[in-house]
Amino acid sequence: MKKFNLKNMDEKNRKNFIETLKNEYPFIEHKVLSKSVLKKDIDYIKIGKTKNSVLFVGATHGSEWITTSLLLHFLEEICQIIVKNKKIIGIDLKIFFENSSIIILPCLNPDGVEIQINGSKSAKKYKKLVCKHMYNKSSIWQANARGVDLNHNFDAGWQIVHKLEEESGIFGPTSTRYGGKAPFTEPETIAIKKLCEEFDFRHVISFHSQGKEIFWKYGDSTPASSKIMAKLFAILSSYKISEPEGMAVGGGLKDWYIEKYKKPGFTIEVGLGENPLLIFQLPEIYKDLFKSLVLAIVL
Repeated sequence: MKKFNLKNMDEKNRKNFIETLKNEYPFIEHKVLSKSVLKKDIDYIKIGKTKNSVLFVGATHGSEWITTSLLLHFLEEICQIIVKNKKIIGIDLKIFFENSSIIILPCLNPDGVEIQINGSKSAKKYKKLVCKHMYNKSSIWQANARGVDLNHNFDAGWQIVHKLEEESGIFGPTSTRYGGKAPFTEPETIAIKKLCEEFDFRHVISFHSQGKEIFWKYGDSTPASSKIMAKLFAILSSYKISEPEGMAVGGGLKDWYIEKYKKPGFTIEVGLGENPLLIFQLPEIYKDLFKSLVLAIVL
Protein backbone atom coordinates (compact mmCIF):
# COMPACT_ATOMS: atom_id res chain seq x y z
CA MET A 1 0.00 0.00 0.00
CA LYS A 2 1.20 3.50 -0.83
CA LYS A 3 2.57 5.45 2.12
CA PHE A 4 0.90 8.82 2.56
CA ASN A 5 2.23 12.03 4.05
CA LEU A 6 -0.71 12.99 6.27
CA LYS A 7 0.38 16.53 7.04
CA ASN A 8 -1.58 19.61 6.11
CA MET A 9 -0.44 21.23 2.88
CA ASP A 10 0.46 24.70 4.08
CA GLU A 11 3.26 26.51 2.29
CA LYS A 12 6.09 24.93 4.29
CA ASN A 13 4.91 21.33 3.90
CA ARG A 14 4.00 21.82 0.25
CA LYS A 15 7.41 23.27 -0.59
CA ASN A 16 9.20 20.48 1.30
CA PHE A 17 7.21 17.85 -0.59
CA ILE A 18 7.98 19.42 -3.97
CA GLU A 19 11.67 19.80 -3.12
CA THR A 20 11.88 16.13 -2.14
CA LEU A 21 10.31 15.10 -5.44
CA LYS A 22 12.71 17.29 -7.41
CA ASN A 23 15.72 15.76 -5.68
CA GLU A 24 14.53 12.18 -6.13
CA TYR A 25 13.21 12.47 -9.69
CA PRO A 26 15.41 14.84 -11.72
CA PHE A 27 13.36 14.26 -14.88
CA ILE A 28 10.49 16.35 -13.51
CA GLU A 29 10.45 20.04 -14.40
CA HIS A 30 9.48 22.49 -11.67
CA LYS A 31 8.74 26.15 -12.26
CA VAL A 32 7.10 29.00 -10.42
CA LEU A 33 4.26 29.94 -12.74
CA SER A 34 3.39 33.20 -11.00
CA LYS A 35 2.86 34.84 -7.62
CA SER A 36 -0.29 35.10 -5.56
CA VAL A 37 -1.78 38.30 -4.13
CA LEU A 38 0.60 37.92 -1.16
CA LYS A 39 3.53 37.06 -3.47
CA LYS A 40 3.54 33.37 -2.63
CA ASP A 41 4.74 30.97 -5.30
CA ILE A 42 2.22 29.31 -7.58
CA ASP A 43 4.22 26.22 -8.53
CA TYR A 44 3.78 23.84 -11.38
CA ILE A 45 5.43 20.52 -12.10
CA LYS A 46 5.71 18.96 -15.53
CA ILE A 47 6.51 15.44 -16.68
CA GLY A 48 7.25 14.99 -20.38
CA LYS A 49 8.96 17.14 -22.96
CA THR A 50 6.18 18.28 -25.25
CA LYS A 51 3.40 20.83 -25.20
CA ASN A 52 0.89 18.07 -26.01
CA SER A 53 -0.30 18.10 -22.44
CA VAL A 54 -3.09 17.87 -19.89
CA LEU A 55 -3.49 20.13 -16.86
CA PHE A 56 -4.48 19.19 -13.30
CA VAL A 57 -5.19 22.07 -10.87
CA GLY A 58 -5.66 21.77 -7.11
CA ALA A 59 -6.68 24.03 -4.22
CA THR A 60 -8.61 26.72 -6.07
CA HIS A 61 -10.40 27.13 -2.74
CA GLY A 62 -8.44 27.56 0.47
CA SER A 63 -10.51 25.09 2.46
CA GLU A 64 -10.00 22.39 -0.18
CA TRP A 65 -6.25 21.88 0.23
CA ILE A 66 -6.67 18.11 0.42
CA THR A 67 -6.68 18.29 -3.39
CA THR A 68 -3.07 19.53 -3.20
CA SER A 69 -2.13 16.43 -1.21
CA LEU A 70 -3.98 14.24 -3.70
CA LEU A 71 -2.14 15.68 -6.71
CA LEU A 72 1.31 15.65 -5.13
CA HIS A 73 0.94 12.02 -4.05
CA PHE A 74 -0.31 11.14 -7.51
CA LEU A 75 2.70 12.87 -9.04
CA GLU A 76 4.99 10.91 -6.73
CA GLU A 77 3.48 7.57 -7.72
CA ILE A 78 3.64 8.41 -11.43
CA CYS A 79 7.36 9.14 -10.98
CA GLN A 80 7.84 5.80 -9.20
CA ILE A 81 6.05 3.95 -12.00
CA ILE A 82 8.28 5.59 -14.61
CA VAL A 83 11.49 4.79 -12.73
CA LYS A 84 10.49 1.15 -12.21
CA ASN A 85 9.39 0.74 -15.86
CA LYS A 86 6.03 -0.54 -14.68
CA LYS A 87 2.78 -0.46 -16.60
CA ILE A 88 -0.40 0.86 -15.08
CA ILE A 89 -3.84 -0.06 -16.50
CA GLY A 90 -1.84 -1.53 -19.40
CA ILE A 91 -0.02 1.73 -20.21
CA ASP A 92 3.75 2.23 -20.32
CA LEU A 93 3.98 5.78 -19.00
CA LYS A 94 7.70 6.09 -19.69
CA ILE A 95 7.07 5.60 -23.41
CA PHE A 96 3.88 7.65 -23.30
CA PHE A 97 5.66 10.71 -21.91
CA GLU A 98 8.08 10.73 -24.85
CA ASN A 99 5.26 12.25 -26.92
CA SER A 100 3.04 13.80 -24.31
CA SER A 101 3.18 15.52 -20.95
CA ILE A 102 1.25 16.44 -17.84
CA ILE A 103 1.36 19.66 -15.88
CA ILE A 104 0.25 19.56 -12.27
CA LEU A 105 -0.46 22.84 -10.52
CA PRO A 106 -0.98 21.57 -6.96
CA CYS A 107 -2.09 24.82 -5.31
CA LEU A 108 -3.65 27.66 -7.27
CA ASN A 109 -4.64 29.56 -4.13
CA PRO A 110 -1.67 29.47 -1.70
CA ASP A 111 -2.91 32.51 0.22
CA GLY A 112 -6.33 31.00 0.84
CA VAL A 113 -4.78 27.72 1.96
CA GLU A 114 -2.55 29.53 4.47
CA ILE A 115 -5.52 31.48 5.83
CA GLN A 116 -7.59 28.31 6.17
CA ILE A 117 -4.82 26.36 7.92
CA ASN A 118 -3.02 29.04 9.93
CA GLY A 119 -5.67 31.72 10.42
CA SER A 120 -6.09 35.42 9.64
CA LYS A 121 -2.52 36.36 10.57
CA SER A 122 -1.48 34.68 7.30
CA ALA A 123 -3.40 37.33 5.35
CA LYS A 124 -0.89 40.03 6.39
CA LYS A 125 -2.12 43.39 5.03
CA TYR A 126 -5.53 41.81 4.36
CA LYS A 127 -5.86 40.53 7.92
CA LYS A 128 -8.60 43.01 8.82
CA LEU A 129 -10.68 42.04 5.78
CA VAL A 130 -10.24 38.33 6.51
CA CYS A 131 -11.14 38.71 10.20
CA LYS A 132 -14.30 40.58 9.25
CA HIS A 133 -15.54 37.81 6.98
CA MET A 134 -14.27 34.58 8.51
CA TYR A 135 -16.34 34.94 11.71
CA ASN A 136 -13.59 33.25 13.75
CA LYS A 137 -13.82 30.16 11.51
CA SER A 138 -10.91 29.91 9.11
CA SER A 139 -12.42 26.69 7.76
CA ILE A 140 -14.98 28.69 5.80
CA TRP A 141 -12.27 30.58 3.88
CA GLN A 142 -12.39 29.69 0.18
CA ALA A 143 -11.31 32.97 -1.40
CA ASN A 144 -7.85 34.38 -2.00
CA ALA A 145 -6.27 36.87 0.41
CA ARG A 146 -8.32 39.82 -0.79
CA GLY A 147 -11.64 38.03 -0.65
CA VAL A 148 -12.13 36.99 -4.28
CA ASP A 149 -13.38 33.48 -4.99
CA LEU A 150 -11.12 32.30 -7.81
CA ASN A 151 -13.75 29.84 -9.00
CA HIS A 152 -16.00 32.81 -9.83
CA ASN A 153 -13.27 34.92 -11.46
CA PHE A 154 -12.90 33.20 -14.84
CA ASP A 155 -14.50 34.77 -17.90
CA ALA A 156 -17.35 32.36 -18.59
CA GLY A 157 -20.84 33.63 -17.83
CA TRP A 158 -19.23 35.99 -15.35
CA GLN A 159 -21.94 38.65 -15.63
CA ILE A 160 -24.67 36.09 -14.91
CA VAL A 161 -22.79 34.72 -11.90
CA HIS A 162 -22.10 38.25 -10.67
CA LYS A 163 -25.80 39.08 -10.80
CA LEU A 164 -26.61 35.91 -8.83
CA GLU A 165 -24.00 36.89 -6.25
CA GLU A 166 -25.68 40.26 -5.75
CA GLU A 167 -29.11 38.63 -5.54
CA SER A 168 -27.65 36.51 -2.73
CA GLY A 169 -26.40 39.62 -0.91
CA ILE A 170 -22.75 39.35 -1.99
CA PHE A 171 -21.51 42.75 -3.12
CA GLY A 172 -17.82 42.73 -2.28
CA PRO A 173 -14.86 40.78 -0.92
CA THR A 174 -15.81 37.97 1.44
CA SER A 175 -14.88 34.39 2.30
CA THR A 176 -16.62 32.76 -0.67
CA ARG A 177 -18.58 33.33 -3.88
CA TYR A 178 -17.48 36.87 -4.66
CA GLY A 179 -16.10 36.83 -8.20
CA GLY A 180 -14.34 40.17 -8.17
CA LYS A 181 -15.05 43.42 -10.01
CA ALA A 182 -14.47 41.77 -13.39
CA PRO A 183 -13.16 38.49 -14.80
CA PHE A 184 -9.44 37.81 -14.44
CA THR A 185 -8.77 40.51 -11.87
CA GLU A 186 -6.66 38.17 -9.73
CA PRO A 187 -3.03 37.14 -10.32
CA GLU A 188 -3.95 33.51 -9.68
CA THR A 189 -6.55 33.31 -12.47
CA ILE A 190 -4.40 35.40 -14.79
CA ALA A 191 -1.62 32.84 -14.28
CA ILE A 192 -3.86 29.97 -15.41
CA LYS A 193 -5.03 31.98 -18.42
CA LYS A 194 -1.44 32.56 -19.55
CA LEU A 195 -0.53 28.92 -18.98
CA CYS A 196 -3.43 27.79 -21.17
CA GLU A 197 -2.31 30.21 -23.86
CA GLU A 198 1.20 28.73 -23.77
CA PHE A 199 0.23 25.04 -23.82
CA ASP A 200 -2.13 23.24 -26.15
CA PHE A 201 -3.85 21.29 -23.37
CA ARG A 202 -5.98 18.40 -24.54
CA HIS A 203 -8.15 18.90 -21.49
CA VAL A 204 -8.01 20.42 -18.00
CA ILE A 205 -9.25 19.09 -14.66
CA SER A 206 -9.89 21.31 -11.65
CA PHE A 207 -9.99 19.41 -8.35
CA HIS A 208 -12.30 20.55 -5.56
CA SER A 209 -13.93 18.97 -2.52
CA GLN A 210 -16.39 17.50 -1.70
CA GLY A 211 -19.21 15.40 -3.17
CA LYS A 212 -17.72 12.52 -5.21
CA GLU A 213 -18.99 14.20 -8.36
CA ILE A 214 -17.65 14.87 -11.84
CA PHE A 215 -18.84 17.97 -13.69
CA TRP A 216 -18.18 17.98 -17.42
CA LYS A 217 -20.60 20.33 -19.17
CA TYR A 218 -20.74 24.06 -19.84
CA GLY A 219 -23.11 25.37 -22.49
CA ASP A 220 -23.15 24.63 -26.20
CA SER A 221 -19.36 24.66 -26.48
CA THR A 222 -19.01 21.38 -24.60
CA PRO A 223 -17.38 18.78 -26.88
CA ALA A 224 -19.23 15.53 -27.45
CA SER A 225 -16.24 13.62 -26.08
CA SER A 226 -16.59 15.28 -22.66
CA LYS A 227 -19.51 13.16 -21.50
CA ILE A 228 -17.85 9.96 -22.70
CA MET A 229 -14.68 10.85 -20.79
CA ALA A 230 -16.68 11.76 -17.68
CA LYS A 231 -18.49 8.41 -17.81
CA LEU A 232 -15.17 6.56 -18.00
CA PHE A 233 -13.80 8.52 -15.03
CA ALA A 234 -17.00 7.75 -13.12
CA ILE A 235 -16.86 4.03 -13.86
CA LEU A 236 -13.27 3.77 -12.63
CA SER A 237 -13.87 5.86 -9.50
CA SER A 238 -17.49 5.11 -8.52
CA TYR A 239 -18.09 8.87 -8.62
CA LYS A 240 -21.24 10.21 -10.26
CA ILE A 241 -21.43 12.59 -13.19
CA SER A 242 -23.45 15.71 -12.46
CA GLU A 243 -24.45 19.10 -13.81
CA PRO A 244 -24.05 22.20 -11.60
CA GLU A 245 -26.86 24.57 -10.68
CA GLY A 246 -27.28 28.23 -9.74
CA MET A 247 -24.09 30.10 -8.86
CA ALA A 248 -22.07 26.98 -9.60
CA VAL A 249 -22.77 27.46 -13.32
CA GLY A 250 -20.08 29.65 -14.86
CA GLY A 251 -17.13 31.58 -13.51
CA GLY A 252 -14.88 28.55 -13.05
CA LEU A 253 -11.82 27.18 -14.80
CA LYS A 254 -13.72 24.27 -16.34
CA ASP A 255 -16.37 26.61 -17.75
CA TRP A 256 -13.90 29.09 -19.17
CA TYR A 257 -11.73 26.40 -20.74
CA ILE A 258 -14.67 24.72 -22.45
CA GLU A 259 -16.03 28.00 -23.77
CA LYS A 260 -12.67 29.46 -24.80
CA TYR A 261 -11.00 26.42 -26.35
CA LYS A 262 -13.96 24.16 -27.22
CA LYS A 263 -12.13 21.30 -25.52
CA PRO A 264 -13.04 19.09 -22.54
CA GLY A 265 -12.84 20.59 -19.10
CA PHE A 266 -13.81 18.92 -15.83
CA THR A 267 -14.36 19.67 -12.18
CA ILE A 268 -13.89 16.70 -9.87
CA GLU A 269 -15.27 17.08 -6.35
CA VAL A 270 -13.25 14.64 -4.26
CA GLY A 271 -14.37 12.86 -1.10
CA LEU A 272 -17.38 13.33 1.15
CA GLY A 273 -17.95 15.37 4.28
CA GLU A 274 -17.59 18.97 5.37
CA ASN A 275 -14.70 21.13 4.16
CA PRO A 276 -11.93 21.05 5.02
CA LEU A 277 -11.96 17.29 4.67
CA LEU A 278 -9.84 15.45 7.20
CA ILE A 279 -6.41 14.54 5.86
CA PHE A 280 -6.98 10.99 7.09
CA GLN A 281 -9.52 10.65 4.27
CA LEU A 282 -6.75 11.03 1.70
CA PRO A 283 -5.89 7.31 1.27
CA GLU A 284 -9.51 6.44 0.48
CA ILE A 285 -9.88 9.40 -1.90
CA TYR A 286 -6.64 8.45 -3.61
CA LYS A 287 -7.65 4.81 -3.99
CA ASP A 288 -11.00 5.81 -5.50
CA LEU A 289 -9.49 8.18 -8.06
CA PHE A 290 -6.09 6.74 -8.99
CA LYS A 291 -7.16 4.83 -12.13
CA SER A 292 -9.28 7.74 -13.32
CA LEU A 293 -6.33 10.11 -12.95
CA VAL A 294 -4.07 7.79 -14.95
CA LEU A 295 -6.71 7.52 -17.65
CA ALA A 296 -7.04 11.32 -17.67
CA ILE A 297 -3.34 11.62 -18.50
CA VAL A 298 -3.52 9.44 -21.60
CA LEU A 299 -6.90 10.35 -23.12
